[in-house]
Amino acid sequence: MALERGFGHIEITNEMKKELEKEVIENQKKSIDNWLDYFLSDDAKVYPFWTKYWAFQGMLKIGKYDKEKQVFYKRSEHTVSPFCDLNREALSKSIDMIIKAMNKEEIDDKDLEALVKTGSFPKIYTYILIKVLSNNKNIIKRNIGKWVKYEKRSNHMPLVNSLQGYNTGWCTAGENTAKKQLSNGDFYVYYTLDEKDEYKVPRIAIRMEGNKIGEIRGIAENQNIESEMEEVVEEKIKDFPDKEEYYKKVNDMRKLTKIYKKNKNKEELTKEELTFLYEINNKIKGFGYDEDPRIEEIKNERNNKRKDLANVFNCEERQIALNQDEINEDTIYYDGDLDLRYLTSAEGLVLPQSVGGDLYLSSLTSAKGLVLPQSIGDTLYLSSLTNAEGLEFPQRIGGGLYLNNLTNAKGLVLPQSVGGCLDLSGLTSAKGLVLPQSVRGCLYLSSLTNAEGLVLPQSIGGYLDLSGLTSTEGLELPQSIGGSLYLDSLTSAEGLKLPQNIGKDLNLSGLTSAEGLVLPQSIGGDLDLGSLTSAEGLIIPEPLTYTIYMNGFEITPENVEQYRNNTEIKTSKI
Repeated sequence: MALERGFGHIEITNEMKKELEKEVIENQKKSIDNWLDYFLSDDAKVYPFWTKYWAFQGMLKIGKYDKEKQVFYKRSEHTVSPFCDLNREALSKSIDMIIKAMNKEEIDDKDLEALVKTGSFPKIYTYILIKVLSNNKNIIKRNIGKWVKYEKRSNHMPLVNSLQGYNTGWCTAGENTAKKQLSNGDFYVYYTLDEKDEYKVPRIAIRMEGNKIGEIRGIAENQNIESEMEEVVEEKIKDFPDKEEYYKKVNDMRKLTKIYKKNKNKEELTKEELTFLYEINNKIKGFGYDEDPRIEEIKNERNNKRKDLANVFNCEERQIALNQDEINEDTIYYDGDLDLRYLTSAEGLVLPQSVGGDLYLSSLTSAKGLVLPQSIGDTLYLSSLTNAEGLEFPQRIGGGLYLNNLTNAKGLVLPQSVGGCLDLSGLTSAKGLVLPQSVRGCLYLSSLTNAEGLVLPQSIGGYLDLSGLTSTEGLELPQSIGGSLYLDSLTSAEGLKLPQNIGKDLNLSGLTSAEGLVLPQSIGGDLDLGSLTSAEGLIIPEPLTYTIYMNGFEITPENVEQYRNNTEIKTSKI
């Protein structure tokens, strides 16, 4: 390697060998982590457990890829190359093939069929991967395109067939995965023109979970969106209720692309660009499984992190702390998590003006003498606090805020924006409570028994827990909730106006009558009406896209026709 890079013939010392060993081990760890992280993620839940075990054990036997011969060598105890790349498309197809073999279904490709009979994951996966990679060479990328919508619960094969041979890396290219994904929501693909002027080249995928965007994937590294496709995504997501979250992703990717180009050209970055790069005010959000690799690449190419941060905060480099031991009375910014959960009193406590990560103050029972930082990049834990009177919060907290031991809102002035979950599960009254306009995570208000004085945020990204409410009087819910909605202590639906869109489950398990209940058109999960023994008065949406669980039976999209003529059920054009 040194010779090829122009260093000439050099002596390999023991110290150099140790460094190379370390590099080999770290590369292998990282490459195997890609497989582990994916198999343990929610996205891999579509695969039966035995197929994950089969694939992982087989992957451990795959060695280095020879591009000229287009073969993978067998891995041995002496192999120093990283474990083979994870290509989700090839993996999904490999699992499809072994499931087809188990079910004794026909496989069109005779060469592949012969490999499947061996049961060898390395042989099946490498055959499919090489085929996927070679098919990618002839793709002509042009940016004129159109969107195609694949309806929820529709036939999955047109979607699967449209992705064949394009090496998108999307697991949706596998039949089993596509079928399960379409069972949960619609699927949109943006196709651009190929060499025959036909809209066939897949560039962007939007997978829905109910009415909520499950994920947006592109065909750039780590399934990020290509820079030339960012405007296409921005225009499309205007149609979706959770568009704000995705507008941020599009804008972040656009900013990062600009910074990346400037850094490559050795141009100076502005204070605003450094603030963005170091994620001082907000985390950079992309569309891939992992953090955009350009962030670390840019940071690694910069020589002085402390100098950059001093520029951002208009302070001296000595006022930047990169580890907890460096914090003192002059510290302006601490770059990391600050763990002070052992403190039971804030007396004499001097905190940095800004904390980049989490701030743990979870043992404090009183806010007396507590002066919080002006900004907190991630979550603030004050879970033992019993009184917030006199406490000033930062205007913005990047992560969550945990105040679950407060029983009343007296003196509580919350931040204008909470980027994660807001836990107020101990409040027994909403009197005097002013909530932020937006909560990106979950909102816990499970101890409230009535909605008097409750004004909910306009937008809630996670679930809303109002499981203690026994009355709907005065309750005004947002039009859209990103997660589940818990109202399981309500016994009557009188006066209840539900959101139009609920991203996951709706729990109304305490209702004893369906009279007056108007269901949302879209629920991403299921509807729990577990206390109902009769569906009398229940108006079922048309079409029904979720399952309704009741005491003793359930109504599903598959069996809803059975209830068409049931006089106990009011239907709307079913």
